Amino acid sequence: MRKEQKDQLIDALCEEIKAYPHIYIADIGGLDSVLTSKLRRAAFRKEVKLEVVKNTLLIKAMEKSGMDYSQLFPVIKGETSIMLSNINNAPAKLIKEFRANEKTAQKPVLKGAYVEECFYIGAENLDALVNIKSKNELIADVVALLQSPAKNVISQLQSAGNTITGVLKTLEEKAE
Repeated sequence: MRKEQKDQLIDALCEEIKAYPHIYIADIGGLDSVLTSKLRRAAFRKEVKLEVVKNTLLIKAMEKSGMDYSQLFPVIKGETSIMLSNINNAPAKLIKEFRANEKTAQKPVLKGAYVEECFYIGAENLDALVNIKSKNELIADVVALLQSPAKNVISQLQSAGNTITGVLKTLEEKAE
């Protein structure tokens, strides 16, 4: 591969890295063609961009992107794939679900990730990454928490009205 081609690949990879806020580095090497196709289809459905990349080109693209991804550099060795997503936990869920559904598959294996401005190194962080809530999930939780006190007040007022009505009826019946 000529230098011009490498520079073009680095530039394209750099633009992709800049376009997505969450980056996962995984090892999918050793999967046969059927499992690789299943993984790619699952990634497409979950809006996760999956690419197999050369390690040196990925490191150069990360350096060129303007962000400091140096904490991920030690895990960029061997067979490397990147998973890019706008949803912070989508690639982690994809990895976990794929391994659960495909019992024979020992891959993909999480090497590292950059999620919500934090670095996660090693496969042991997969469960933590799965449990990170997405922006929409956090908004839903906040809305539910904000609605809860109002719902409690309304329900108390409604039940208090029923209680007062019941007490008045009982007093009225005793008076007769």
